[in-house]
Amino acid sequence: MELKKHQDQRLPERKGQKRKLEGEIEEEQREISAVEEAAAAPYGEARKVILNEVYAQVNILNSTFSWDEAHRATAKRATHVLAELAKNEEVVNLIVEGGAVPALVKHLQVPPSSEIDHDNSKPFEHEVEKGSAFALGLLAVKPEHQQLIVDAGALSHLVSLLKRQRDVDKDGSDSRAVNSVIRRAADAITNLAHENSSIKTRVRMEGGIPPLVELLEFTDTKVQRAAAGALRTLAFKNDENKNQIVECNALPALILMLRSDAAAIHYEAVGVIGNLVHSSPSIKREVLAAGALQPVIGLLSSCCSESQREAALLLGQFAATDSDCKVHIVQRGAVQPLIEMLQSPDVQLKEMSAFALGRLAQVKKITQFQDTHNQAGIAHNGGLVPLLKLLDSRNGSLQHNAAFSLYGLADNEDNVSDFISVGGVQKLQDGEFTVQATKDCVAKTLKRLEEKIHGRVLNHLLYLMRVAEKAVQRRVALALAHLCSPDDQRAIFINNCGLDLLLGLLGSSSPKQQLDGAIALYRLANKATTLSPVDAAPPSPTPQVYLGEQYVNNATLSDVTFLVEGRRFYAHRICLLASSDAFRAMFDGGYRVRNCNCADVMVYQPFFVSPLLSELIQLR
Repeated sequence: MELKKHQDQRLPERKGQKRKLEGEIEEEQREISAVEEAAAAPYGEARKVILNEVYAQVNILNSTFSWDEAHRATAKRATHVLAELAKNEEVVNLIVEGGAVPALVKHLQVPPSSEIDHDNSKPFEHEVEKGSAFALGLLAVKPEHQQLIVDAGALSHLVSLLKRQRDVDKDGSDSRAVNSVIRRAADAITNLAHENSSIKTRVRMEGGIPPLVELLEFTDTKVQRAAAGALRTLAFKNDENKNQIVECNALPALILMLRSDAAAIHYEAVGVIGNLVHSSPSIKREVLAAGALQPVIGLLSSCCSESQREAALLLGQFAATDSDCKVHIVQRGAVQPLIEMLQSPDVQLKEMSAFALGRLAQVKKITQFQDTHNQAGIAHNGGLVPLLKLLDSRNGSLQHNAAFSLYGLADNEDNVSDFISVGGVQKLQDGEFTVQATKDCVAKTLKRLEEKIHGRVLNHLLYLMRVAEKAVQRRVALALAHLCSPDDQRAIFINNCGLDLLLGLLGSSSPKQQLDGAIALYRLANKATTLSPVDAAPPSPTPQVYLGEQYVNNATLSDVTFLVEGRRFYAHRICLLASSDAFRAMFDGGYRVRNCNCADVMVYQPFFVSPLLSELIQLR
């Protein structure tokens, strides 16, 4: 009964506190609303209103640094108002101009212990510090204010806030309040150090890295995420910070976080590891030895595209470490999800997956045998076609990564036939490449393919020219016209009907196919004329058939007509057969045109007709 009576006596006090809190919230909302309305007014008037509000809140903070309950409540409200204002980047400069930084930094620390009431109460413990850290973090989003905040002494206080997790165990502090202030402190450090190498170093000098590493094992996942985010920023392009993070034994906790079901957790963890291993072979080895490879590969199938992207980038970095790691990456199942990522609508995801596949496909001399299996595996699992499609991208980095991967795949003889049969050579030749490095890479790939056209590769291509579907036969014939050795031309284009396939393209209804066929024939003609005098047949000392000048391109008694871009050229079949190997192959080799009569018309592209017409003119 006495307990119930005691509780009843406290009810009015609780109700009074609730009404007081509700009143403070309403007042705070009115202040924020008034400033938001001012921001919508003309700039000059808005500036004055906002500055006045900032001055008012700064004065409050400067006059309420004590443990007095009213002071603490007022200071908490002032930090919240400034934080709400700072969410609008257009207002940030005015907040700084109004002198908010020193006042907020002051409230990152607790008031003097002499100010504590006789009952040892600490009203709004952690709340004022949390609000100050949050507001400063928002101000630090603008790089020009980062150094000002640090020079005001914020870093040492923020590092002290990171250590408040120990207060939960020591004095039973409100864990939720402690978690919030730690998280805001970590976020503020992240924003202050963002792309600022000197501040990254200052954080290390202030002792900020050990408590951040310790927080990776904190029970609150939001705190874990914030700590990982801070470490990720501190590790970026700062070797001393990277070394200290590893020395503080962060790797086991980070690798556990990679396996988290929470996307926000594993995204930050893979980001930290990625920054740690960048340009640091020794840390790469430590990360792999700690067991990071499989969970990173697992992230390739994450529902979070940011984690997928970071994982693909990290695997590309791992693949550069040594070839054993390449083999392990492939054996542990990375290739298929990387190929699937090539077809994602996310450009950055495609870029990073192409990067990783390119690294896996490159061959090192000391481990050539192992790496060639990787190349074959990527092609066999369907990587060729999506990589070729990426050459159409207008994104220079994506296009280059795809070209780099294809260069690696072209090194394997087992991939050459597939490369050619899906139209890869035409894709490389027709592509519009925006970066010179990509153009060079494509040229090297075509050269690499050309060097493979012999032996079993050539035999397989000839087999495809005989038995594959028509589209594949044509692609093979077109590619061989550009890539084959002059010594193999007769075997390919006469003995295996390759010339018939090219001539068939000239009669296509597709202008593109006509052009491809004409260019291929022109290429063949050029190769034929570049044969050495030893290999070439000796020219006939005198023409076998002589026509007078008046019969050249004359309809009189003509029995062959060429139609070139709407213009007619008249010739005589007997003259062509007797005086030109090219025309003899055309009219006496079993091709469609052998049975043409004087009414038949043949359509050719100028690339092909020009060398033939030159032979006609020589008959004069």
